[in-house]
Amino acid sequence: MARVLINIPRNIRAGEAFAIRTLIQHGMESGYRPDGAGGVLARDIITSFTASFEGEEVFAVELSPAVAANPFITFTLRLQGSGTLRLRWRGDDGFDQSEIRQITVT
Repeated sequence: MARVLINIPRNIRAGEAFAIRTLIQHGMESGYRPDGAGGVLARDIITSFTASFEGEEVFAVELSPAVAANPFITFTLRLQGSGTLRLRWRGDDGFDQSEIRQITVT
Protein backbone atom coordinates (compact mmCIF):
# COMPACT_ATOMS: atom_id res chain seq x y z
CA MET A 1 0.00 0.00 0.00
CA ALA A 2 1.33 3.41 -0.98
CA ARG A 3 1.50 6.31 1.46
CA VAL A 4 -1.14 8.96 0.74
CA LEU A 5 -1.40 12.55 1.92
CA ILE A 6 -4.79 14.25 1.57
CA ASN A 7 -5.44 17.88 2.42
CA ILE A 8 -9.07 18.94 2.86
CA PRO A 9 -9.95 22.27 4.50
CA ARG A 10 -11.49 21.99 7.96
CA ASN A 11 -14.02 24.79 7.53
CA ILE A 12 -16.12 24.30 4.42
CA ARG A 13 -19.17 26.46 3.81
CA ALA A 14 -22.10 25.33 1.70
CA GLY A 15 -21.84 26.54 -1.88
CA GLU A 16 -18.26 27.85 -1.62
CA ALA A 17 -15.50 26.35 -3.74
CA PHE A 18 -12.59 24.69 -1.94
CA ALA A 19 -9.49 22.76 -3.02
CA ILE A 20 -8.64 19.15 -2.26
CA ARG A 21 -4.95 18.27 -2.59
CA THR A 22 -3.64 14.71 -2.82
CA LEU A 23 -0.15 13.24 -2.96
CA ILE A 24 0.50 9.54 -3.35
CA GLN A 25 3.96 8.05 -2.98
CA HIS A 26 4.56 5.87 -6.00
CA GLY A 27 7.85 5.32 -7.85
CA MET A 28 6.38 5.63 -11.37
CA GLU A 29 8.50 3.73 -13.88
CA SER A 30 7.80 4.91 -17.44
CA GLY A 31 8.64 1.66 -19.22
CA TYR A 32 11.25 3.36 -21.42
CA ARG A 33 14.30 3.29 -19.14
CA PRO A 34 16.94 0.63 -19.83
CA ASP A 35 17.83 -1.89 -17.16
CA GLY A 36 21.33 -3.21 -16.44
CA ALA A 37 20.90 -6.26 -18.69
CA GLY A 38 20.15 -4.29 -21.87
CA GLY A 39 16.38 -4.65 -21.63
CA VAL A 40 13.78 -2.16 -20.54
CA LEU A 41 12.36 -1.77 -17.03
CA ALA A 42 8.69 -2.72 -16.87
CA ARG A 43 6.21 0.13 -16.83
CA ASP A 44 4.68 0.78 -13.38
CA ILE A 45 2.58 3.94 -13.24
CA ILE A 46 -0.66 5.18 -11.75
CA THR A 47 -3.01 5.25 -14.72
CA SER A 48 -6.11 6.90 -13.26
CA PHE A 49 -7.46 8.88 -10.33
CA THR A 50 -11.12 9.40 -9.47
CA ALA A 51 -12.98 11.22 -6.72
CA SER A 52 -16.58 10.43 -5.81
CA PHE A 53 -18.80 12.28 -3.37
CA GLU A 54 -21.74 10.30 -1.99
CA GLY A 55 -21.29 7.78 -4.82
CA GLU A 56 -21.30 10.36 -7.64
CA GLU A 57 -18.06 10.90 -9.58
CA VAL A 58 -16.98 14.54 -9.17
CA PHE A 59 -13.46 14.41 -10.66
CA ALA A 60 -11.45 12.02 -12.85
CA VAL A 61 -8.12 12.07 -14.63
CA GLU A 62 -6.18 9.59 -16.79
CA LEU A 63 -2.40 9.65 -16.30
CA SER A 64 0.37 8.76 -18.77
CA PRO A 65 3.99 7.60 -18.43
CA ALA A 66 5.09 11.26 -18.54
CA VAL A 67 3.66 11.91 -15.05
CA ALA A 68 6.21 12.41 -12.28
CA ALA A 69 6.88 10.07 -9.41
CA ASN A 70 4.69 10.74 -6.37
CA PRO A 71 1.86 12.42 -8.32
CA PHE A 72 0.31 15.52 -6.75
CA ILE A 73 -3.30 16.02 -7.84
CA THR A 74 -5.46 18.95 -6.82
CA PHE A 75 -9.05 19.74 -7.75
CA THR A 76 -11.86 21.96 -6.50
CA LEU A 77 -15.33 21.14 -5.29
CA ARG A 78 -18.42 23.09 -4.34
CA LEU A 79 -20.74 21.18 -2.00
CA GLN A 80 -24.13 21.92 -0.50
CA GLY A 81 -23.99 19.34 2.29
CA SER A 82 -21.81 16.97 4.28
CA GLY A 83 -20.96 13.48 3.07
CA THR A 84 -18.36 10.89 2.16
CA LEU A 85 -15.54 11.50 -0.32
CA ARG A 86 -13.86 8.47 -1.90
CA LEU A 87 -10.52 8.91 -3.67
CA ARG A 88 -9.22 6.06 -5.84
CA TRP A 89 -5.91 5.53 -7.61
CA ARG A 90 -5.44 2.69 -10.14
CA GLY A 91 -2.31 1.59 -11.95
CA ASP A 92 -0.25 -1.10 -13.59
CA ASP A 93 0.25 -4.56 -12.08
CA GLY A 94 -3.18 -4.44 -10.40
CA PHE A 95 -2.42 -1.39 -8.27
CA ASP A 96 -5.70 -0.17 -6.78
CA GLN A 97 -5.88 1.98 -3.66
CA SER A 98 -8.75 3.93 -2.14
CA GLU A 99 -9.07 6.40 0.70
CA ILE A 100 -12.31 7.60 2.26
CA ARG A 101 -12.78 10.91 4.08
CA GLN A 102 -15.81 12.45 5.72
CA ILE A 103 -16.44 16.07 4.72
CA THR A 104 -18.46 18.33 6.99
CA VAL A 105 -20.12 21.33 5.38
CA THR A 106 -21.50 24.14 7.55
